[in-house]
Amino acid sequence: MSIFEEKSMPAIFQNRAVKHSGTACVGYKTQQGEYADISWDEMNEMIHNLAYFLMARGVQPNDKIALFSENRFEWWVADQAILSIGAVNVPIYATNSAEEARYVIENSDSRMCLTGTLDHLEKILQVKPKLPLLNEVVVFDKPATKAEGVLQFQEVLDEGRNNANRDELERRINQIDPSSVATLIYTSGTTGNPKGVMLSHNNFVANAKQLYAVAPHLFDERPHTILSFLPLSHSFERTVGYYLPIYACKDQPHKVVFAEDFSKILENFQEVRPTFVVSVPRLYEKIHAGINSKLGDASNFKKALFAWAMSVSRRNLAYICNNRPRTGLFAFEFNLAYKMIFSKILAALGMDQLEFALSGGGPLSQSDAEFFLGMDIKVLEGFGLTETTPVTHANHPELIKPGTVGPPLKDTLARIGADGELQIKGPQVMLGYYKNEAATKEVMTSDGYFCTGDIGEIDADGYLKITGRLKDIIITSGGKNISPQNIENSLKASAYIEQIAIIGDNRKYLSALIVPVFEELEHWANNNGISFSSHADLITNQQVQHLFEEEITRYTVHFARVEQIRKFKLLEHEWSQETDELTPTMKLKRRVINQKYSGEIESMYNL
Repeated sequence: MSIFEEKSMPAIFQNRAVKHSGTACVGYKTQQGEYADISWDEMNEMIHNLAYFLMARGVQPNDKIALFSENRFEWWVADQAILSIGAVNVPIYATNSAEEARYVIENSDSRMCLTGTLDHLEKILQVKPKLPLLNEVVVFDKPATKAEGVLQFQEVLDEGRNNANRDELERRINQIDPSSVATLIYTSGTTGNPKGVMLSHNNFVANAKQLYAVAPHLFDERPHTILSFLPLSHSFERTVGYYLPIYACKDQPHKVVFAEDFSKILENFQEVRPTFVVSVPRLYEKIHAGINSKLGDASNFKKALFAWAMSVSRRNLAYICNNRPRTGLFAFEFNLAYKMIFSKILAALGMDQLEFALSGGGPLSQSDAEFFLGMDIKVLEGFGLTETTPVTHANHPELIKPGTVGPPLKDTLARIGADGELQIKGPQVMLGYYKNEAATKEVMTSDGYFCTGDIGEIDADGYLKITGRLKDIIITSGGKNISPQNIENSLKASAYIEQIAIIGDNRKYLSALIVPVFEELEHWANNNGISFSSHADLITNQQVQHLFEEEITRYTVHFARVEQIRKFKLLEHEWSQETDELTPTMKLKRRVINQKYSGEIESMYNL
């Protein structure tokens, strides 16, 4: 096999496959409930065979191929095969509806679609008659019956093997233009139809190199096991949880293990015991809240012991955040706290092997970050957008500032515009929006900076703090501008608040929709002699209402008078992607929430 110039991710993958041929590349959970590894050789053979199939079916460079699947090793195989032949991968979020998938396939001009489960296949078959450009559909899972125009993954690999053309495949990999489009990632559409973000081969390679440069020693010192659970169809997981580990396998053979799904993530942590994870803040929030909730049943002695350990963890922040070794009496005290408390917590969570974790896709609360940092887990918060491949900023292991997203990555320029908006220039900035020059011009300045839509502040060390999002800014009827994210993040530190959306645009005062942490709330109700028959019954109880009034006051006391919450409504069902209140990276779809809960919102203003 030729050694390729590393100007694209397929070229990098091929080089790593030669270097680490017999070692494990990925792992996954089988239907028998056991984890199995797939070697670099085995992955590469499937990639080659799928690429041969695509070439035999006439797929040309720049042709668009849709990929509608959940996270699985076949996603990697499909992505590498598509990119290797110079075609363009168009991922579709696994949770999208048939109509949402139709929009992406039609808008992107995709000529073929690879699907994951039979449910994904069924959605594509529903809308296929409306998609004249869409020819074949490939499904990873095996259907019970053969459908016209549908090929099963193993059939495709067999056909590719019978049409092998290694010379042509290597020629195509070598001829990939780094500035050409590698993928179209459709924004999750919090407002209006999603736009196709054009990311180049160079965007991905540059961002992987930039991330590696933040802390090369973290990857070079030992092999890592990485747990993958964020959607690969989003640029965050694709770049940081997939391309970065491949690039970073220059010396050590890292392995990525696919989690089953987010609902089983804690179980998968315990089974896999990863050394490195990439996550959105939701995971850290849930773990922190879960640990705090268990304290309610603990004895007074255990509560006192935990409080002492937390005081030690707070003092440890000065050491871990500044990369300083612990010495003297404090080193002894921390080691004791680690042995008695921290190690047991981390072992129970399956995080006892975790060396570092990345957080992005939304703001991580300072209290959640400090909880893990204090126990000596380096949680490095970063920042980025789909349009920036995605990462532009990241905290450095030698200087971690909780509450910030770190300094710009190598070769990245960041500045704050006149309206407080963060603007970015660098090799990771997108080529533009597909077939939408007007939208592209709207977000680019005359001197080539991308306007992020986020409001930020930059400190003396160049560390960025995101203070809000322009389109989320609430303007009250009194003309006051308020960032809801800051208030929401503060309130989520409450043990009783699972999710929250601040309301108040063009209103006289702020209100809030709140989803309680029902496990913790039920425990509190039982301890206070409150009987209830359902969640709906519980949230209407006057004592419960009073509890949330006190929590809101406690966690917003430091905000200005105009930022105080005057009214709130407790909701009985958690928000999710499936019920359409959250994007695939767990961000609030504020427009959907405002529409869906319009009755509850109006009741807080109809006096």
